[in-house]
Amino acid sequence: MFTGLVQKVGTLKQLARAHGGWTLTVAHEAWNDTLVLGESIAVQGACLTVTDFGNGYFTADLLDETLQRTALHQLREGSRVNLERALALGDRLGGHIVSGHVDETGTLYQIEDRGRDVAWRMRCSTGLARQTVMKGSIAIDGVSLTVSGLDDTSVEVNLIPHTLQATSLCDRKPGDLLNLEGDILGKYVARLLGRDTPSSSITEEMLRANGFL
Repeated sequence: MFTGLVQKVGTLKQLARAHGGWTLTVAHEAWNDTLVLGESIAVQGACLTVTDFGNGYFTADLLDETLQRTALHQLREGSRVNLERALALGDRLGGHIVSGHVDETGTLYQIEDRGRDVAWRMRCSTGLARQTVMKGSIAIDGVSLTVSGLDDTSVEVNLIPHTLQATSLCDRKPGDLLNLEGDILGKYVARLLGRDTPSSSITEEMLRANGFL
């Protein structure tokens, strides 16, 4: 599990075919605690397993499916990537609970200056939009952000200068694909409401009648 608070911004050194899959190599500044073989690390919000590491780099294996379902395939040598090591018990949960399992890729289609801050609007599936709530959380390229606008096919967030400066989000432009992960609580609620299981006895009407909505 992760929090969506980026710890370092690394640089993609290589994304290459290897043993029927793919191997990704990322260069980065040294961590306070040495990486451990087999540990999980989120790269642009996608949870990957460290298969090798050395002074200032680590490698991870990727499946074809991982590239197909995420925006990692659009990365090029030299691309900056958001990095976060897995949450440890006792750490501060400053963002929100992030699994590192990318739900889908969304397209950034609008960037608007709003005084000091910047608003982004991204296209997403209706399913992801329905699992999202105003002022709730969404992870974009592994960054925990608060939803400031929402409709059936898009999500809006506002970015403060620090977030842009401290992550790879500053490299994104309209038309780019972004890794999106919805709030895990929203997924469970959607499941209980029967959107994935038509036979469920829990409905929006039932929750409203009992004062939950």
